[in-house]
Amino acid sequence: MLDPQSSLLSDNLTAARKLTSEEFQSALCGFNEFNKETSVQSFSGFDDGLPVFVNEFWTAKQRAACSLHEISYRACFKPQLPCFFIRRLTAPGEVVYDPFMGRGTTVIEAALLGRKPVGCDVNPLSRILVKPRLSPPDMHRIERRLAMLDLGRAPGEMRDDLLAFYHPKTLRRIVNLRNYLLDKEAAGKLDEVDDWIRMIATNRLTGHSPGFFSVYTLPPNQALSIESQRKINEKRNQSPPERDVVAIVLKKSRSLLAGIDSACIGRLEEISSGVRLLTGSADATPAIPDSSVSLVVTSPPFLDVVNYSKDNWLRCWFNGIDAAAIPIWQFKKAEDWQKAMNKVFVEMHRILAPGGFVAFEVGEVRGGTLPMETLVVPAAVAAGLRPVLIMINDQQFTKTANCWGVSNLRKGTNTNRIVLLQKKN
Repeated sequence: MLDPQSSLLSDNLTAARKLTSEEFQSALCGFNEFNKETSVQSFSGFDDGLPVFVNEFWTAKQRAACSLHEISYRACFKPQLPCFFIRRLTAPGEVVYDPFMGRGTTVIEAALLGRKPVGCDVNPLSRILVKPRLSPPDMHRIERRLAMLDLGRAPGEMRDDLLAFYHPKTLRRIVNLRNYLLDKEAAGKLDEVDDWIRMIATNRLTGHSPGFFSVYTLPPNQALSIESQRKINEKRNQSPPERDVVAIVLKKSRSLLAGIDSACIGRLEEISSGVRLLTGSADATPAIPDSSVSLVVTSPPFLDVVNYSKDNWLRCWFNGIDAAAIPIWQFKKAEDWQKAMNKVFVEMHRILAPGGFVAFEVGEVRGGTLPMETLVVPAAVAAGLRPVLIMINDQQFTKTANCWGVSNLRKGTNTNRIVLLQKKN
């Protein structure tokens, strides 16, 4: 008989079979990899009762995540989260899907683990950030391509307002690189090396260290308005220094490719024909066949917290995307968010294979007064999905008797809260 605990802890990419929901729950109960016992509680918001498992199930120190993940994006989760579910609830070769792909953490991790990745995001930036890392080019090809570009010449047009972020010579290089990429895209001639360079440059536009093109600004997962950046410059008495765009792209490329070995490249090549990256709304994905997905791992847009359009305006400009035209969901009312998620769950129900799972990572908003699982569970049930359990991964574990709502859980800063759902057989 299969020992659920040993299976849960297994790091084998080719495990004999995936766990059932019962085996998964049993393993969570006995989980103590970090010398902490699991607290099992009950979620009162569901008529039949729903078990809540609280422990430190994964941590950033558990294992070094692949370097390919190191692309900044607002509100993204750590690779250890999708890895935990992919290893236990799928078999190699099965389809893993993220309907809110973002920077592609689930998609990249699924590919690295030998599963077929499918992702969707309404923002075209997502595909720009994800696709190149599923087929990374050789470092020598990146170096040769950049050496061919003359980024120092005077471009046809300059956006002088962007001098709040960039030294004039740096801005000239950025604009020339942008023009090169947009011209090749318009001609249908972008190749995997161009895609890679575009992905790196998009990620290096703004940040708070010399590893970015800009002067010091907010962390690299968002961009301030031009006026706000001017205020930061004045307050810090700073002016944008000249940056070597090519050198920064090369340094970041080497960093991302540092953890890629032949085995990793082999797995990426094996799954390349099964990769599907969609740009569109998560509630309408006709390109994904019925009953084809074994596992969904995702984190939806937060309620009344993150403004993805404003965060990504500069990245959109660099890629020739009209940020205002992207229909990104931004809900102020809980009932509107819940209705939208219900539509997504209906679509998930269609594409999930019988017995397939959804690991739906949620947070808390409004000072911890609104646990999002209270909205998720009814929306999922209405779509025909069966709630299995709730997991709280707490990396600053306190008294287990008070884990449901203790202070370090209220703002979601040190925890992940996951609702596990299943499509009935």
